[in-house]
Amino acid sequence: MQTTLAQFNETQSTDSFTLQNSKLLKVHLDQVTIQAKLGSMVAYQGDVKFEHAGSGGMSRMLKKAVTGEGQSLMKVSGTGEVFLADSAQDIHLVYLEGEKITVNGPNLLAFDSGIDWDIERVQGVSGMLGGGLYNTALQGTGWVAILSDGPPVLLNVAAAPTFADAQAAITWSQGVSTSIKTDVNLKTFIGRGSGETVQMAFSGQGWVLVQPSEGRIDAAGSGSSKSGGGLGNLLNG
Repeated sequence: MQTTLAQFNETQSTDSFTLQNSKLLKVHLDQVTIQAKLGSMVAYQGDVKFEHAGSGGMSRMLKKAVTGEGQSLMKVSGTGEVFLADSAQDIHLVYLEGEKITVNGPNLLAFDSGIDWDIERVQGVSGMLGGGLYNTALQGTGWVAILSDGPPVLLNVAAAPTFADAQAAITWSQGVSTSIKTDVNLKTFIGRGSGETVQMAFSGQGWVLVQPSEGRIDAAGSGSSKSGGGLGNLLNG
């Protein structure tokens, strides 16, 4: 039996963030304190402490309340190892060295204490399209763990005009500018639209990571796309 189960042994590494497989992340807490998606812990070994992380200040708390963007986070500290996952989604690691990336809120799994975050509005969004088109900006030095619903594709924005569904574009690099492309015509108004009326456009120098999904549907059937914020999000921090 031990020989058969050996294929599931932990992956060893000197890095603080280590993928155990495509869907499970191990973090060495002896080296870092992290913030992680609320409820993403699946196991830990050692003396580990979990706390509600809050929004990190009044400005970000208000942005989160108004926009509905911004993941509910927990602070994880102590000694030992913690294992993180979310609904068996694929996990991808990005190491930032003073750089900035933008992440779709539901696709953010964890990041370490050297990373600061804020909520930013997608550029080029008109008032009528403003609801939900906000994302989380991360900047600093350290690891960021990102979720995708299936294996993603990395697109070079500088190579060609690049467009994606707002929920499928899960993260993009510094140097990439965003705008909104709309395809509204007479057929759209009479119910013969393609279903792809609004897309995000990317330009500049850098990359965008696109998942093969437009977001998972939650248990209540309301979808994983951002809903309006309001007082409930304000009270949740």
